[in-house]
Amino acid sequence: MKTEESTIDKIRTRPRFKMFTHLTKEEYAENLKKYLAGHKDEFSGNINKEVATIWVETKYDNYWKPRLSLRIEIEDDDIAIRGVFGPSSAVWTFFMFLYFSFSILWMTFFTMYYVERQIKSAEFPWALSASFMMLFCILLTYAAARFGQHKGKEEMLKLRRFAEESTLQFEKKIN
Repeated sequence: MKTEESTIDKIRTRPRFKMFTHLTKEEYAENLKKYLAGHKDEFSGNINKEVATIWVETKYDNYWKPRLSLRIEIEDDDIAIRGVFGPSSAVWTFFMFLYFSFSILWMTFFTMYYVERQIKSAEFPWALSASFMMLFCILLTYAAARFGQHKGKEEMLKLRRFAEESTLQFEKKIN
């Protein structure tokens, strides 16, 4: 098994990695199911032959309870397994909504400020301040995501170990 990871993957909101295996999609999905069944006290998840979503079993469920999405793809006669860490889809959607909303508001307020300066008007003296406030909100959203990643780091390491061990364990049996 070979893995790939870049420096940019460490600063992303949703860190990712890529592994390669010689197993078929069906074999890999079956092996994941077997590995998950063998470790059902520690992990839970949903698995099919295209995508698997795995999470660590815990007593609590905070906003950044990490989930590992494994997408299984064919790449140059090998199976590429793309792993993406992230929160639940509801939390991810909420964060993307916040980024989108704050970005649109920033562009709106900055455009108001710019147009006001061009036409030498004084109707919106608060527009520049509001645009800076939106930038601050974007940074605050990013900081909340990074804080959540930091809190879920131990679970992310367990999920990464799950991805590697579930692949390696069954590759060794074939070779």
